[in-house]
Amino acid sequence: MLELFFDGGPFMWPLLIMLLFGIAVSFERLWSLSQSSINTREFFAEVQEALKQRGPEGVAEVCSNHKGPVASVIHAGLLRLDRGIDHVEKAIEESGAIEMAFLEKGMVWLSTVANIAPLLGFLGTVSGMIGAFDAIAQAGDVEPSIVASGISEALITTASGLVIAIPIQAFHNFFVSKIDKIIIDMQESSTQFVDELIQAGYDSPEGE
Repeated sequence: MLELFFDGGPFMWPLLIMLLFGIAVSFERLWSLSQSSINTREFFAEVQEALKQRGPEGVAEVCSNHKGPVASVIHAGLLRLDRGIDHVEKAIEESGAIEMAFLEKGMVWLSTVANIAPLLGFLGTVSGMIGAFDAIAQAGDVEPSIVASGISEALITTASGLVIAIPIQAFHNFFVSKIDKIIIDMQESSTQFVDELIQAGYDSPEGE
């Protein structure tokens, strides 16, 4: 394995850095998104029951006992409940935007690795072929032993770039689908929560 790495030439080092970086970001996103995922149906059932039995204070307690953006946006809305439903919806929207930014953190880097790794591999291919033709020019004759190292460098870097890009792109697509699901759950839960508040009579500021 080490022999293949060194035979790949100087472009193997930036490819190695990109591989390690892509793996690190992938594991961080995997852990973070797993922490952000909850059973939305069970959570909202708890919210409905708490609102009926204990009011907003009960809902706040339920939210504090759950992690993730769904609980966070509902809790943010509760903090503005005394100002009316319009302020609740605005708070939910603002909190949702922040949570979305957190969910998408690091995704651009995975996309960058998946796009640049093959390009670096192809650049290594060009470098290897240039080296092969330069060796032919200096020798004045075409012999397999003369061009073998250059062609080997070209093929190794191309393969390495693709080997890095394919799994990183797969991770990226998996995370995108997971983020989309969390965002949909967040939007549906916040809309249902506002409807529950209106039905419970919290559709105007306290004191009016």
